[in-house]
Amino acid sequence: MPGTRKLGRTTDQRMAMLRQQVTALLAGGRLETTVTRAKEVRPLAEKMITLGKKNTLASRRQALAFITDEDVVTKVFSELAPKYADRNGGYCRIMRLGARRGDAAEMAVIELVD
Repeated sequence: MPGTRKLGRTTDQRMAMLRQQVTALLAGGRLETTVTRAKEVRPLAEKMITLGKKNTLASRRQALAFITDEDVVTKVFSELAPKYADRNGGYCRIMRLGARRGDAAEMAVIELVD
């Protein structure tokens, strides 16, 4: 599912991190992270919203298999999917913030589009 960036982690660590970040983004609507992580999170989050738009039992189970919090899955299917029902993709926006003070990593905010 995710792209080709390895982010300096093994596959299982990388997938766990991306799952948690997608869950946090869908729960709060906004997430501050590095630019490369944001670019990896965006397609995964958009896929979860697209699953919510299908609103079938199979799509709910697919979302539950990826998102780590059951309440977030309920939010995706009941609030976010109807909000984006007339929109074909492009549910997330990445805005760059500049360099982080500690290690000069380029930071970004990824948020859901209103």
